[in-house]
Amino acid sequence: MSKKKDEKKEEKKHHSVVNKKSIEFFEKYINTHSPTGFEWTGQKVWLDYIKPYVDTHFVDNYGTAVGVINPEAEYKVVIEAHADEISWFVNYITNDGLIYVIRNGGSDHQIAPSKRVNIHTEKGIVKAVFGWPAIHTRSGEKEEAPTLKNIFLDCGCTTKEEVDALGIHVGCVITYEDEFMVLNDRYYVGRALDNRAGGFMIAEVARLLNENKKKLPFGLYIVNSVQEEIGLRGAEMIANRIKPNLAIVTDVTHDTSTPMINKITQGDLACGKGPVISYAPAVHNNLNKILVDTAKKHDLPFQRQASSRSTGTDTDAFAYSNGGVVSALISLPLRYMHTTVEMVHKHDVDNVISLIYETLLEIKPGHDFRYIK
Repeated sequence: MSKKKDEKKEEKKHHSVVNKKSIEFFEKYINTHSPTGFEWTGQKVWLDYIKPYVDTHFVDNYGTAVGVINPEAEYKVVIEAHADEISWFVNYITNDGLIYVIRNGGSDHQIAPSKRVNIHTEKGIVKAVFGWPAIHTRSGEKEEAPTLKNIFLDCGCTTKEEVDALGIHVGCVITYEDEFMVLNDRYYVGRALDNRAGGFMIAEVARLLNENKKKLPFGLYIVNSVQEEIGLRGAEMIANRIKPNLAIVTDVTHDTSTPMINKITQGDLACGKGPVISYAPAVHNNLNKILVDTAKKHDLPFQRQASSRSTGTDTDAFAYSNGGVVSALISLPLRYMHTTVEMVHKHDVDNVISLIYETLLEIKPGHDFRYIK
């Protein structure tokens, strides 16, 4: 069979689960700023979308949002993503009105120069740019790479007093202004797909359960956690509040098919080849088997990834809470993580949603996941 026929066959097999209203929500959600510690604006957008598909909802003190189906059920299942995006803090304002920053999460200093940003103040958003010396002024000298010590913001002010007058102070949070787009009708692109793509996907699972009138024999907690980017903190808090029996976490992982990534150390994963099922100490093998069997049963493509020691995701926080919660991780392959042009494949998004949805229909309350019985 020719390559073109193979490609057509693959196209025919794919089943799209998102709809026009879904994508409108996804775009609005991605474009809404939700930096670590300041997630509430994005959480409001997420809750407004999910409320029609759940029985009730609640929000904890730090902003983690939870939609609940069957809240009275004794057996509790969590599907979870995190809502926060990497950002910067104002750290020092010079007498000349320039602003130096520190990270809020894993922000990449190397992509900062020439980026446009939003500085969030009590008076509203103030526009600024990351300045950088022109190439003409650097010629003939050893190139100095961007670092936290030399990247700075210029908001058009020439004195510290002008900056103060705009409402900018040490501790103001800064986000990039880049927004959502679709690339070549194949990829969703934007900042903060890590991990608002996850929040979108679990919301879509709730929508499908509602629209298909599925009755679950357990309580389902659709959890959008805060503060993952600085140490899984929101997941730690909400896991102890919900005390679930089982948790399926979704986050992003690296597409390793692009240049400058070593597959020997990072694994062989690519956008468009399906959800990624993880293997790690925190991941429960018996729950993982259900994920794999479900993917095979419904002809959903999937990839595998191994993580040394920890997954680095909220899976770890849930797994090691409450005396041990049976947990698994389904990841979405993503290109260019922690940049403003993060990319995920449309088919992978559909397939992660489908895998979570179909797995929930396989779970029975009281399932004994112990390895030794």
